Amino acid sequence: MTRTDPVSPTMAPGARAPAKRLELVCPAGSLPALRTAVDQGADWVYLGLRGATNARNFPGLNFDENGLRQGIAYAHRHGVQVLLALNTYPQPQSWTLWTQTVDQAVELGIDAIILADLGLMQHARQRHPELALHLSVQGSATNYEAINFYHERFGIRRVVLPRVLSLAQVEHTVAHTPVDVEVFGFGGLCVMLEGRCTLSSYVTGASPNTAGVCSPPEAVRWYERDGARETRVGGLLVDRYEAGENAAYPTLCKGRYVVGGQRYYSFEEPASLNTLTMLPQLLAAGVRAIKLEGRQRSPAYVAQVTRIWRAAIDECCADPEHFVARAEWQQDLATVSEGGQCTLGAYHRPWK
Repeated sequence: MTRTDPVSPTMAPGARAPAKRLELVCPAGSLPALRTAVDQGADWVYLGLRGATNARNFPGLNFDENGLRQGIAYAHRHGVQVLLALNTYPQPQSWTLWTQTVDQAVELGIDAIILADLGLMQHARQRHPELALHLSVQGSATNYEAINFYHERFGIRRVVLPRVLSLAQVEHTVAHTPVDVEVFGFGGLCVMLEGRCTLSSYVTGASPNTAGVCSPPEAVRWYERDGARETRVGGLLVDRYEAGENAAYPTLCKGRYVVGGQRYYSFEEPASLNTLTMLPQLLAAGVRAIKLEGRQRSPAYVAQVTRIWRAAIDECCADPEHFVARAEWQQDLATVSEGGQCTLGAYHRPWK
């Protein structure tokens, strides 16, 4: 997509004026989820192909060639664009799998590809110069200098910012780059710097940046012991849930460990990011799109969060000065939040 918003003379050279409309980017881990996102008002849907080429490589998720063809056709009939997440890092012995996936997606009519690997960007730029490239959150670009490098070298048109930046840092980044900026608005929080975390690979031997999934299912074990449920990743005890306590899918960064004689979340307590109340600030900052996390979630989840965020974005863009996040929206989002609670994450950290 080519953005045509006028550039303000008071902004840094090459920067964008504040967006007049926020786009909604929704997850699709399956064809039913894609159709649901489209029906509920997504502007974009993002998805992955089966295998290690994307960062949600779970059994039962993702698309084969036929499913991708059907999904693109359905989205395009309704005026919605489709993003392919090709955001893991290919290894020398399997390089052609990633490049062939780029070529296949272009042949099927994909609108843009989300990439993290520089070699793949070079391949896409050379073979498909008209293809829109988006820099994945896995690329870990947390400053405008890095983003501008990707733009100048590979023609990146949009960047997905990691979930570690404060609002002030997001504003500063937007003001100094011609690249459209997309931020996560709702869903699971990665508490590490995405694209650079080695916790899972250290314990399981399979890196999420190459195998496509943090805490790969083959390394996860559940045990019933003494009336409680234990979860282990790569043999490491991650958490222990008492009878009646909700148990989450185990990831190392969100486990409860004994430290200094106290058992609690050693990295960060599980919670969903929810920036609904910040929509006016994100709009004013010039953010181009809001991304909802959850390709591993059900079509029912996709329907609920897409419906709410579509309504909220439309109301905010129509009258940002008087926008208020409705109580019923927040209540409904809380029912699908990780850990049953929400947070603004790094956005509200004034010291950053």
